Order: sequence, then structure tokens, then C-alpha cells
Amino acid sequence: MDAGSAALMTYGVAALLVSWVLLLIVAWKEDYAWGLCATLLPPLAYLYGIFRLDKAGQALLVAVIGWILIFLA
Repeated sequence: MDAGSAALMTYGVAALLVSWVLLLIVAWKEDYAWGLCATLLPPLAYLYGIFRLDKAGQALLVAVIGWILIFLA
């Protein structure tokens, strides 16, 4: 793996981590049960984000950017 691919992969994974943290913040503010489920089951956080796109749209946008960076790596 060359340096460019490694950098894109690192930035992509970092963007996915940031998006998950943003989704956790939104989920905990919304409801205790959603926050707990999103913490224990990370894929559920993204499912919550799809259903609550008005509140979690920014976090999903960061996740999409992260996946694009990983794909480009």
C-alpha cells in the first residue's frame, strides 16, 4: 500500500469514527433507549440516522464521505 492509499484509508476511517460519535450524540439527546442501542450496536446508529434524517443528516453525510475515501483508497 502506497502512502496516498494509506492516507485516504486513515482519513476515511477517521471520518466514519467521527460520524458515529455525532450519531451517538444525536441519539442520546433524542432518547435514552436510542442512545443505549446506538452505543452497544453501532450499525443500529446508522439505521437510526436514516430514520431521523432531519436530525442526523450531517452525521450521515460525514459517513458517506468516509466511505468514499475508503473506496478511493
